[in-house]
Amino acid sequence: MQERHSPLPSADRMGMLIASVLLTFALSRMIETPGLTLSLSLPGFYYAFPITLGTVMTLFAAALTAAGMDWLLREHPAAGERSHREHLLLPALTAFVLGTPLALLSTSEAWWPGIAFGAALFTAVCIAEYISMDPSTPLYGPARAGLTAVAYALFLVLATSLRFSGARMVLVIPALFFVAGLISLRILHLDGTDRWDFPWAFGIGLICAQVGAGLHYWPLTPVQFGLALTGPLYALALLSMSLSENTPLRRAVMGPALIVLAAWGSAFLL
Repeated sequence: MQERHSPLPSADRMGMLIASVLLTFALSRMIETPGLTLSLSLPGFYYAFPITLGTVMTLFAAALTAAGMDWLLREHPAAGERSHREHLLLPALTAFVLGTPLALLSTSEAWWPGIAFGAALFTAVCIAEYISMDPSTPLYGPARAGLTAVAYALFLVLATSLRFSGARMVLVIPALFFVAGLISLRILHLDGTDRWDFPWAFGIGLICAQVGAGLHYWPLTPVQFGLALTGPLYALALLSMSLSENTPLRRAVMGPALIVLAAWGSAFLL
């Protein structure tokens, strides 16, 4: 009789990965160290970038997640048949994005519900990526839909957190470009065609960064700022998928245009 493999990851390995990442975030809250400020001074321009333990730990958590997911995916039955590098992207990005709001909440009691929500979201992403390794499993459809939804939610969380932190535009714009580009790259790879559309990902990241630069000095709340940026990201990714399916341009543009109007209308009404 042929052995049947579970579509879910090993509970032991999954628990070790989650515990390691959460411990990284917890240490950044428990340990207090003096920050380091990197500065750049040019004629008529001065920029100071503070580097704290939270910044280092966030980057470390993202790297730890990528290594842990690689270790987790190596036991998947389909691991020997195809590359699994694309399944490392979204979990690592999740750890990176979660570090921003957790750092803002580090001195507040709200840190505890924040870390609980982050743990649940992180667990869901890792399990969904593991399931998506095998397109033939019945759980592939829900996992793919869940990963797409989480990707947009991560961008909304990042944009909202950056606005709430009051970060300068010179820091906000590169972060928006980097995360929007990677998220759109992963979403377009999940569209069923197994494609890496780097030009579209670069263009979506660039447009989101430009929109963010234009809205940076507007009197918007953090949630309004996040919605105003997530709408174009969603719309452009949808436009790319529609065009890849040879949908006529007029029909392909209608859906994304409605999405942008809905997102901006919601931001205006909040």
